[in-house]
Parts: sequence; structure tokens; C-alpha cells
Amino acid sequence: MADVHSKEVRSYNMSRIKGKNTKPELVVRKYLFGQGFRYRLHDKRFPGKPDIIFPKYKTVIFVHGCFWHGHKNCKYFVLPKSNSDWWALKIERNISNDLIAVRKLKGAGWNIIVVWECELKSTFKEETLKKISQEIRGSEKNNFFC
Repeated sequence: MADVHSKEVRSYNMSRIKGKNTKPELVVRKYLFGQGFRYRLHDKRFPGKPDIIFPKYKTVIFVHGCFWHGHKNCKYFVLPKSNSDWWALKIERNISNDLIAVRKLKGAGWNIIVVWECELKSTFKEETLKKISQEIRGSEKNNFFC
């Protein structure tokens, strides 16, 4: 099925999509900053350019949009009906790139936390944020003896 928008409209729509500083990412950052964590953002020197980096805890966080990163069995991940072959390939490439980045970071001894957009919806938000905080603090104990 062909695209329902003209090339110009599609280009404009795609240009409005943010790659960093997204709402889910800002929710996580605001909470963690309030908990006393200090971090770096979007460091290109790291594989996959993690959204949030905690050098002190040797931990990185990727905040994934359910659609863009192909969150399996998630109601927010629905492949578009128009141009679906292109979208399927695009999302598969994103998933592949995510796996490569995680493998490289783990190989370098980093702890990886992946937070999905749907986990930050109001029903799950507090629980998710508390788990992230606990996991970061837990990684500090794990790195103490390294």
C-alpha cells in the first residue's frame, strides 16, 4: 500500500519526531535527579548513544519508544498499514542496532537498563521509576568489588 501522505507532508511529519529529550526520557531524568543521581546525556562515545549515563555506577539507561524499537506484545507497537515493508525493515534495523549496542556495553562491563515508553504510563510509572533507582543503586554495590 502506498503512503497516504505526499512526500513533502511525510518529510515534515518525520522531521517533527524527536530523537532525544523525549517526554518519557524527561520523566526518567527528572525523577532520578530528584533522587540525587547525577548523569551525562547522549554521549556519542558510547555504543548506541545511551539516553542517560551514570559513570559512577557504570550504568546506562536506554529509554525506548515502543513503536520505534519494536516492543513485542505492546499495544503501542502497531506496524503502519501503509508502506509496511519499509517500516518493518526500519524497525528491525533499530532492534538489531539496539542489540549490538547492548552487547558492546555489556562486554565493556556496563550495566544496561532499558525502559519502555509504556512502562512510564500513569498506571506503571511510580513502580517503574522506583525499580530503575533500585537497579542503579544495586549496580553500585556490584561494582564495589570490581
